[in-house]
Amino acid sequence: FRTLQRKSYPLGTTLFSIMAPQHQQIINWLKTQPNVDGNRIGFYGLSYGGKSAMRLPALVPDYALSICSADFNEWVRKNASTRHPFSYVWTGEYEIYEFNLGGTFNYAEMAALIAPRPFMVERGHFDGVGWDEWVAYEFAKVRFLYAAKLGIGDRTEIEYFVGPHTINGQKTFEFLHRHLNWPLPDQKDK
Repeated sequence: FRTLQRKSYPLGTTLFSIMAPQHQQIINWLKTQPNVDGNRIGFYGLSYGGKSAMRLPALVPDYALSICSADFNEWVRKNASTRHPFSYVWTGEYEIYEFNLGGTFNYAEMAALIAPRPFMVERGHFDGVGWDEWVAYEFAKVRFLYAAKLGIGDRTEIEYFVGPHTINGQKTFEFLHRHLNWPLPDQKDK
């Protein structure tokens, strides 16, 4: 994917310019399958998948919800800082920078493009992608939008858990069950 990202830059695009139509086609196909409810397709991404969970549902409206795991952050600082150990300045991930993203969208603004669909963040306290304070700062803007401005506070949440850069699968699975109208395993037989 790094090669595709690098080659896309001179064309004025990013890797997500390639991925968004792919995801739309995948959803179009899934909706034709008899065992798939096309209104209950969600996106749950970890790490780079979390990055995708911020961008793709904003561009692909057929996703019913989005969960960003191990990536949600104060993105502009993370990219621009030379003072913090988790800044992309100190990694070999040269493809991360996207032209003028900092001047247009941070993660709260990306979540606003997902709204009014349900949106969740999953955050391990020991995830090296950033600090809890930065994540909380950025998520507070999302919460304000959903709860105060749109009156749909029940459609967004954040789960903090004691753990690293991983899927915790506790509150997020509850979120999926609730917002995709997917019965919990013990309720199927009722």
